[in-house]
Amino acid sequence: MTGPHPSVAATRTAVRDALDGLDIGTRVWVACSGGPDSLALAAATAFAARKDGLVPGAIIVDHGLFEGSAEVARRAAAQVKTLGIHDVYIERVEVGRIGGPESAARDARYAALEGRIAEEGGHHPQLLTGHTMDDQAEQVLLALARGSGARALAGIPVRRGNIVRPFLGLRRADTVAACEALGLEPWNDPTNHMDDGPKRSAVRTKVMPQLVDVLGPGVVSGLARSAALLQADADELDRQTRSAMTREVDRADCDALAALPEAIRRRMIKIVAEEAGAGPLGVVHVGAIDQLVMNYRGQGAVHLPGGYEARRVRGRLVVTHPTSERGTL
Repeated sequence: MTGPHPSVAATRTAVRDALDGLDIGTRVWVACSGGPDSLALAAATAFAARKDGLVPGAIIVDHGLFEGSAEVARRAAAQVKTLGIHDVYIERVEVGRIGGPESAARDARYAALEGRIAEEGGHHPQLLTGHTMDDQAEQVLLALARGSGARALAGIPVRRGNIVRPFLGLRRADTVAACEALGLEPWNDPTNHMDDGPKRSAVRTKVMPQLVDVLGPGVVSGLARSAALLQADADELDRQTRSAMTREVDRADCDALAALPEAIRRRMIKIVAEEAGAGPLGVVHVGAIDQLVMNYRGQGAVHLPGGYEARRVRGRLVVTHPTSERGTL
């Protein structure tokens, strides 16, 4: 008797490993777009749920960004149900403009996903997404192009809160092969092949193939390994920053901040500024605030997202909003 196709077996193993240790009856939700990654994830999750006593569900977000999106969502829901997942929801969202099209779509998607999960309830429900090693490599390249710090270069975390990404150790070719072996018909996002599509799509269809051609097929796994190493480094630096913040350190005093190592100081600046209400802060914002601490020559306020400002006043950093006095560092 032959076993499942190797790619099907790989997806099942990845999901079971990611969900190992969950209590029987835990609800596990698949974020499904109808593409090969999320359909393969739905199939593997349905299998794992039967084996391990979990309760599977799927949430399909219709962003309404192209003609026929509602039909794509319905087809995805129908295929997911054939896999044995019966709790399937289609969430239609309105995508705003804040942060650009990709960021706005992501914000709307996760708001819909988390909203449905909260409404359905359950004990520590988990949300699974189909990000693969290829997505990780693309994320690292985008972060490099933006000149981002270690946290951004660490890429997509395997787990963050209740969000789990079992496929970060698998290639996109594995999910495509799994769908073919299971007789599933995934939807292919047309924006991946548009000349004026999202930057991520251009990286996927143009940049990455060129890198593979020049540097060899190992470039994808190499970028993913770099992200994993940076993830551990970034986690440790975040831990040290939180530890420093709990000590008797006046985090508004510029002299006290200047005495800290740069990696800790910049993280502390970002955390406390965002806690005051500004943000999310990028590398440029943090660097400009850091100049108030380390290289002050009477420069004016640093303008921050959300209408906030950071300024140096009598040797202390303050973050304020024009309509509010709250937010002092």
